[in-house]
Amino acid sequence: MNEAIRNLEPKVIWNKFADLNAVPRPSKKEERVIAFMKDFGKKLGLETIEDEVGNVIIRKPATSGMEDRKAIIMQSHLDMVHQKNSDTKFDFDTQGIEMYVDGDWVRAKGTTLGADNGLGVATIMAILESDTIVHPALEALFTIDEETGMTGAMGLKGGILRGDILLNLDTEEDDEIGVGCAGGIDVSAARNYSEVEAPANAQGYKITLKGLQGGHSGMDIIKGLGNGNKLMNRLLYAANKSMHLAELTGGSLRNAIPRESEAIVAVPSEKEKDFISEINTIKTEIVDEYKLLEKDLTISFEKIAEVPRKVMNSADQTTFLNIMHTAHNGVYRMSPAIEDLVETSNNISKVTVKDGALKIECLTRSSVESSKADMANTLKAAFELGGCEVNFEGAYPGWAPNMESPILKVLDNLYTKMHGEKAHVAACHAGLECGILGQNYPGMDMISFGPTIKGAHSPDERANIPSTQKYWDFVLEILKSIPKK
Repeated sequence: MNEAIRNLEPKVIWNKFADLNAVPRPSKKEERVIAFMKDFGKKLGLETIEDEVGNVIIRKPATSGMEDRKAIIMQSHLDMVHQKNSDTKFDFDTQGIEMYVDGDWVRAKGTTLGADNGLGVATIMAILESDTIVHPALEALFTIDEETGMTGAMGLKGGILRGDILLNLDTEEDDEIGVGCAGGIDVSAARNYSEVEAPANAQGYKITLKGLQGGHSGMDIIKGLGNGNKLMNRLLYAANKSMHLAELTGGSLRNAIPRESEAIVAVPSEKEKDFISEINTIKTEIVDEYKLLEKDLTISFEKIAEVPRKVMNSADQTTFLNIMHTAHNGVYRMSPAIEDLVETSNNISKVTVKDGALKIECLTRSSVESSKADMANTLKAAFELGGCEVNFEGAYPGWAPNMESPILKVLDNLYTKMHGEKAHVAACHAGLECGILGQNYPGMDMISFGPTIKGAHSPDERANIPSTQKYWDFVLEILKSIPKK
């Protein structure tokens, strides 16, 4: 299956991408891909080091005639988001990604593809291996754990890197040049609740919501896609008086819009008709509201053989549903400085209710630190009103745009020369590592670009084949055009 991928153009990228995707590389479990990358660098006879947190740095001297150019750092992250469809059997810890060609796109079978940021990694590998590509002195920086906390970038100490210019290869539109990004913070709320015996005459029901698009909680938040946790709460909120909640599981990753949610409830026999009517009413409303955006959304409820023994008590249940109804999800503020840019947002990424404990996990993003704090405190206020203990963790800074950046001018002019039109110079609402790296390397000139990738952080992730060729041609011209020292 992956052989078809290896025959795509440019072969140098797709072959390296296939090699990389054969190596399991979950965030926080990057041991195998770190070893893979170190072995790659050492086999090429290049200086290869691993820093104390697991980032891999490979250095390659300038090619003949390019010694007088500024040294560059090409940077991508080694880890990938792991998401799969509920009916897909796949073990991310042991299996390589199964890819296939679908017209002009490369996809994976029921899982995320890993093009984010695997195509960037493959690009750098191809340049390191080549003995014909013209380039200045080069440092390849492969960071770890970008997707679940950016701990690789945070742990990279000042003084290790020697380059003057950083090329981040983690932008997902081939006509876009990235000059800024959002910062983020994880907001979590937790509390215990009282459990009581389910009514003796109760019937157990399982409510299942699935088929949402999901996607990147930064880049896709502006689309108004369905959030599985918020939509499930609408169903439960409507049926609050006719059911007792036993268990709830929704979402899986902090930076992915939740695609699925499942609840187990106990329904007293005398309230069963009300429960069915209430669920059906809200189900119809939700499906109708999202019919243009979420065509594969399904909401079902069915009787289960085993009635839950313990359920949440009524007072705590009402409080929990009110918390979830109040907590903001989606765009919070648009940027007044950059047209069509989301400034601040929140994604209610994961919700669990079981065995007397509930937890709500969110990722708040903003390109403005004060607005990020305001959004986080808005959530905190709602959660604390419901008796939750709230924690702020994993904060990372944004990357402030520098429209006078010398490397921006190089890429902007090159793109226009190559394609006869201007590139879209923009900041993004995703969290790139540039903001963090800039803290320890404040004088570094940074830019971000990449091939077109759609559906990142979801099993619909796909990489555009013609775009990858366009991007590769752009990379080669950039390397030739790095300014002199």
